[in-house]
Amino acid sequence: MADQSLSATLPPLAAAGPVFGLPPLPYGVGDLKPVLSAETLQIHHGKHHARYVETLNHLLSDRPDAPRTLEAVVRAAQADGERGLFNNAAQAWNHAFFWESMRSKTSRPGGLLAGAIASTFGDVDALGQRFIAEGTGHFGSGWVWLVARGDALDVISTHDAGSPIVEEGVTPLLSCDVWEHAYYIDHRQDRAGWLTIWWSMLANWHFADRQYGAALGHGEPWRYPAPRAA
Repeated sequence: MADQSLSATLPPLAAAGPVFGLPPLPYGVGDLKPVLSAETLQIHHGKHHARYVETLNHLLSDRPDAPRTLEAVVRAAQADGERGLFNNAAQAWNHAFFWESMRSKTSRPGGLLAGAIASTFGDVDALGQRFIAEGTGHFGSGWVWLVARGDALDVISTHDAGSPIVEEGVTPLLSCDVWEHAYYIDHRQDRAGWLTIWWSMLANWHFADRQYGAALGHGEPWRYPAPRAA
């Protein structure tokens, strides 16, 4: 599906509701080469992600009583059937989580997460095969996720702006973007190739370990940065 987030000009923002910021990348725009180029990150983060955040803030601008966390905005919009608000709020959240799901140095799962992977999938390579197959087989735009339901692990995909944070008891551990604009500059239409190299070189297992600990009640899961006052 084509991304419509850059297609229109928004009027100047005059906000009465919460104003969410665009979180900075947790690495430099050149740090993920050769998997992702600086051009891809500049466009994807600086234009696509920024546009979702800008549109979200406009949609919230006349809502002083809107929830004060982006997670709550996403869930409320889903529950109320507000598709425009949900799409922009969830895409703002999903993208920020996606940036955290990557790091410039390869890593491996450790501790409790490593044990859960071995118990559920056999080993991390088998999990990788499942993750890559899920994302490759996903029809259209969306996301592929490693999630925890309590201590149980699962691999799922969501369409368009869909996000697992709307499901009670689900903690996302890692996510990879399978919207074509996420990888086309560097990998053209080769989604399987994108997912394979992403899994082997960019997946941030230190982040996933912390998220899994939070799923087990050890600390809090990652949250989108709090909004500034209007």
